[in-house]
Amino acid sequence: MNNTTAGSSSKVRPGSSQPSETSLKRKRGMFQKDLQHMMYGFGDDPNPLPETVALAEDIVVEYVTDMVHKAQDIASKRGKLLTEDFLFLIRKDLPKLNRCTELLSMNEELKQARKAFEVDEENWLQLTERKEPTGLTLVGEVAAQ
Repeated sequence: MNNTTAGSSSKVRPGSSQPSETSLKRKRGMFQKDLQHMMYGFGDDPNPLPETVALAEDIVVEYVTDMVHKAQDIASKRGKLLTEDFLFLIRKDLPKLNRCTELLSMNEELKQARKAFEVDEENWLQLTERKEPTGLTLVGEVAAQ
């Protein structure tokens, strides 16, 4: 079975030029370490072949690039690219949609926790700066009084 067209990166978008070989070579290897760890996590060898990692990276880069272009096409009517544009693209793939919404909500929780921590830290610093060293009493001094 000859499957030369599946996964081919020879798609040319209307109104845009094909990326040059040098721009593709410059980006190669950007996700290599992350992909190696992910591949190992999904059952591959701890040190997969470089060709395998390169192929996986090509597939990932092509998929992400395609998704960004599609999201830009959707957002072009509005003029601004939003997270919802990506959610719209994956709306029919429920596992992806559920995972994305879960990650987005976890990201929002982390932002709120960081913000609360920064406020608490600022309040603590303000409280410690207001106290004067002479106003502090030692435990032994309290017992002696």
